[in-house]
Amino acid sequence: MADPSSYRPRPGQIPDSPGVYRFRDEHRRVIYVGKAKSLRQRLANYFQDLAGLHPRTRSMVTTAASVEWTVVSTEVEALQLEYSWIKEYDPRFNVKYRDDKSYPYLAVTMSEQFPRVQVMRGHKKKGVRYFGPYAHAWAIRDTVDLLLRVFPVRTCSAGVFKNAARTDRPCLLGYIGKCAAPCVGRVSPEEHRELADEFCDFMAGRTGTYLRRLEKQMVQAADDMEYERAARLRDDIGALKKAMEKNAVVLADATDADLIAVAEDELEAAVQIFHVRGGRVRGQRGWVTDKVEEITTGALVEHALQQLYGEESGDSVPKEVLVPALPDPVEPVQEWLTERRGSNVSLRIPQRGDKKALMETVARNALQALGLHKTKRASDLTTRSRALEEIADALGLDSAPLRIECYDISHLQGEDVVASMVVFEDGLQRKGEYRRFQIKGFAGQDDVRSMHEVISRRFKRYIAEKERTGEWAEGEDALIEDDGRPKKFAYPPQLVVVDGGQPQVAAAKRALDELGIDDIAVCGLAKRLEEVWLPGEDDPVVMPRTSEGLYLLQRIRDEAHRFAITYQRVKRAKRFRSSPLDDVPGLGETRKQALIKHFGSVKRLRSATIDQICEVPGIGRKTAETIAAAFAQAAPAAPAVNTATGEIMEDTEDGAPETTADAPGEPVTAGTPDERRGQET
Repeated sequence: MADPSSYRPRPGQIPDSPGVYRFRDEHRRVIYVGKAKSLRQRLANYFQDLAGLHPRTRSMVTTAASVEWTVVSTEVEALQLEYSWIKEYDPRFNVKYRDDKSYPYLAVTMSEQFPRVQVMRGHKKKGVRYFGPYAHAWAIRDTVDLLLRVFPVRTCSAGVFKNAARTDRPCLLGYIGKCAAPCVGRVSPEEHRELADEFCDFMAGRTGTYLRRLEKQMVQAADDMEYERAARLRDDIGALKKAMEKNAVVLADATDADLIAVAEDELEAAVQIFHVRGGRVRGQRGWVTDKVEEITTGALVEHALQQLYGEESGDSVPKEVLVPALPDPVEPVQEWLTERRGSNVSLRIPQRGDKKALMETVARNALQALGLHKTKRASDLTTRSRALEEIADALGLDSAPLRIECYDISHLQGEDVVASMVVFEDGLQRKGEYRRFQIKGFAGQDDVRSMHEVISRRFKRYIAEKERTGEWAEGEDALIEDDGRPKKFAYPPQLVVVDGGQPQVAAAKRALDELGIDDIAVCGLAKRLEEVWLPGEDDPVVMPRTSEGLYLLQRIRDEAHRFAITYQRVKRAKRFRSSPLDDVPGLGETRKQALIKHFGSVKRLRSATIDQICEVPGIGRKTAETIAAAFAQAAPAAPAVNTATGEIMEDTEDGAPETTADAPGEPVTAGTPDERRGQET
């Protein structure tokens, strides 16, 4: 590990101008490439106190042994040079895209005497029209197979074409009508080129005119009683419509655009791109990237643009690129894209309409791709085993923690304070053993006290179970109820993880010490810097960026946070929907609904007399008096107000206002069936 001060350049040596810099390790390998508007200001950020650096940046500067730079004239040149060096050196600390292959295009070689339709990858060639890219080559072949019935353009290689011309025998496609067979002179070069032009026009989106022309020819053939020709034209129209269905119109005005969306967490990001040409989605592609450096969404977008267009030019760069966040600064990137295309390129964030709706679809695809990647990674037994071993090594445990419990506190400005407990066994979720808690020991917001209370309550239950079954009961039977279900808190974890830093860890450890439990390890995961904190330690454990153990801890922590906030939202919704009927002893849901159904609303029930309440089936006089007393003691409910519009809402038939004062953008959800099975304690 190198000391950055040993290779730090003197400030006067670094120019105050745009440029690209490279960090090299002791073996002279390039480990990081970056660009800057001002090299002096940018490089100064790397040579500050190590404690103030992000852990990923700290790891890079301590791995490096030297730094060098190249001055350029403009930020656009810096962007181009950065891309070239990343491709050349493949630095380990730069963003890496897992899928760096070239995507297939549908190509028509218009520069040849007899244009050929084929699948092409790699660099664009002059005199070739490209359509795509497509996600898979088979998608291109399916489309071409449908269109060859109507546009029988040559698809064979040069060798097959020459052999057919020499033997005066066309290939199989020529015999079945899917090739015009120019090799044997069935059509002239001019006629074949016209077919190729029509094929290109159709692929470019100019479909309406051609379909109408075929329909007129079909009707005319039927009128002339040329039924075989009419049937053939009918089948041609069906094939074209089927091909069009594969590329439904999503944007009006024949828009050419690429839409880029990013789904990310602290460690990884998924990038999805939809290619829209002529208003139709012509292709989709995506990558998963390791965030091996501290990076913003705008910077991820910039790297994606470099990946997409670094070797493209002309029409391969669309007129419009829609992104979720703009690079900072955006002008050099936009100028670079304009240079690649040869005309103006608009780089912007969609705000409304069809483009915004399509961007949301791309974002959902990115989120799904990231989730699928995480699921595949988590399901691998070897990876899970390595993760557990790395956690044991980092925390100094005697063995791998096969059962890990994680706790998180959630509230909204001190209201509805709840906690979650999630369980992972052998690196996998055990949703049936999730638990959730209401904080009962005090009112208000105090995450440390809340954590102490939750840990105390959970392990008091564990101790009570041990005492009930016998302190040293042997075998699995000691942990199973009579009905075969596992006891709620019978299984102790090997590791307790809390969401937070030193204060939360100290509170959890103090709760265990007070209960006399000393065989369960405790750690905390601080979200901001992904640092692992141990009880009584002044400095955190910084696990390597590529550590599977860190990834597993983060996944457990995120699951605890999700489960806690879901429960907190449910509690908040219930509070907003509460009524005086909830406080009436012995009044269950069935009779509550009977009351609301009879009177129509809580407002009318509140003004009803005891005799009127007694008219409800199942409600006796004593219960009616209790209901009336409950309403009399309760303060008059303030009218519900829609916080977005200021509108005063009337009570609905179920006794709840039509809208609730929930936080904007936070839908109330009851969670999945597995989550609802988590016991509330």
